[in-house]
Amino acid sequence: MYKLKRFIRRLFTPVTIMLIPHDSKRTINVKLPSIGVVSSVVLWLVGSIYVISIAIDTIEYYNMKSKLNFYMGQFVELRTTISLLEKAEAEFKRLLSFKSRDKILENVDTQINVHDAGSLDMDLLKDQIKNTVEKVAEIQQFLKNQKDIYISTPKGWPVIGRITSEFGPRENPRYGGQEFHSGLDISAATGTPVRATADGIVSFAGWSAGNGNLVVVEHGFGYSTFYAHNSSIAVKVGQKVKRGDTIAYVGSTGNTTGPHLHYEVWHNGKAVNPVDFLKNG
Repeated sequence: MYKLKRFIRRLFTPVTIMLIPHDSKRTINVKLPSIGVVSSVVLWLVGSIYVISIAIDTIEYYNMKSKLNFYMGQFVELRTTISLLEKAEAEFKRLLSFKSRDKILENVDTQINVHDAGSLDMDLLKDQIKNTVEKVAEIQQFLKNQKDIYISTPKGWPVIGRITSEFGPRENPRYGGQEFHSGLDISAATGTPVRATADGIVSFAGWSAGNGNLVVVEHGFGYSTFYAHNSSIAVKVGQKVKRGDTIAYVGSTGNTTGPHLHYEVWHNGKAVNPVDFLKNG
């Protein structure tokens, strides 16, 4: 009991704190009980620890928020990538629903494009997505190139009629004698529409001596087509035409023995047999 009283007495023993201002000779004495000084120190330590813990929590919060924003951005990018892949998959399924190569190439949608839209912070998934997207992009580019070749390749009959003279050596029907016939003569009634057999640009449209009214269309990929002896021409130089567009009308202008279309197909500067292209129609 005595020791407890003695301890309590010491707690309340006054401690004098002396303050000496630099601009005054008088000192300021402050008396505080020992317990007050100890309590102040304890409170200061507790307050300091609390402030430090709050600061640490704040820093961790902002770090966590930054990481969360990063991962949210990554998920958005991943969702975009998946969406593009789903569109590409749907497009491939649509194309494969057609039963022939020609139908597939005619219906290729060259507007759909797939790019690397980002990745998660997981290397394996990143590589898998990147490889898949690259393969899809390669397939799409291949289909686009094949479609460009397809629409530039002559296909089908330029006019409905009957072949009266084949490609190759023949006897000239007007003057006699052997000659090489570089195209096909297709008999048809005057005024029958003559149609382009592939997409292209008209490079010549006018009178050409023995060919009469002649139309020449450049298709790209080395292909050109010639349509001669027309009664009239429906296009002009520089005009873009699509396969099936009317470009002229059958006639017998130039050196002919009757109304027909003289049709030629050239590839890489050489005349080739148009029959091979009629069969594709």
